[in-house]
Amino acid sequence: MARVLKNRFSINFVGKTTILLLLSVVFFFAPTDASAQRRFSKSYPATRNVRLNLLNRSGTVTVEGWNRAEVQIQAYMETPAAAINPQIIDGTIIINMVKENFGRGEVGNVNFTIRVPFEAKVDIETKIGNLNVSSVRGALVRAKISSDGDITLTNINAQMVSAENGIGNIFFDGDIQSGGTYRFTSISGDINLRVPFNSSFKLIATAPSTRSINLGSFSTANMRILGDGRRVAGQVGDGSSSLLVTNQRGSIAFIRR
Repeated sequence: MARVLKNRFSINFVGKTTILLLLSVVFFFAPTDASAQRRFSKSYPATRNVRLNLLNRSGTVTVEGWNRAEVQIQAYMETPAAAINPQIIDGTIIINMVKENFGRGEVGNVNFTIRVPFEAKVDIETKIGNLNVSSVRGALVRAKISSDGDITLTNINAQMVSAENGIGNIFFDGDIQSGGTYRFTSISGDINLRVPFNSSFKLIATAPSTRSINLGSFSTANMRILGDGRRVAGQVGDGSSSLLVTNQRGSIAFIRR
């Protein structure tokens, strides 16, 4: 009888220990998953020529054109979560993550996915992170990264385009409009420009450290090589637009579309 009671006690003890261990595991992992990321989502009515002005601190920003008269903003905030408060002023949607989080110390990355009307003007900037803009044909596209990150501009049809970063690549795939101004600047990385074969522009391309400037099929008799290959200047077609490309420690390449 004593042996039976001892066996029952042993079985019950083992069972309770197992249950306690399982509960401990669940309690340890659940809060971590729940607080890993917060989401912000909001839509705003917009005219066809609305302007988006975004200043981020860190994270990836993706802007896509779409056929709707509204701007849809989705943001995924890593912990510690940043404050976000978009404002509309005179037809411009302003998102200033630096101002909204001033004095808060460390905040997590904020990754944006924003959809705007095709004709919107896009002006985005961040300190660290990638910037992507696609399918926009408004008057202006500006993308700036003050430190580290890649800039990718695809299916762009704007009269003024500016892309600038510190360390990272720049890729542009779009049209060069008559009378347009296009400026691409990097300190270190590769700048690749894919433009239509019938584009017309005046060009100044500078790569002082690498002298790596590849014009591809846009190399014509109207191009001059200056400073032992550090700079190329000249004209393609009637030179109806202006194209300025500078890469301090990287390469410059043109790709015909």
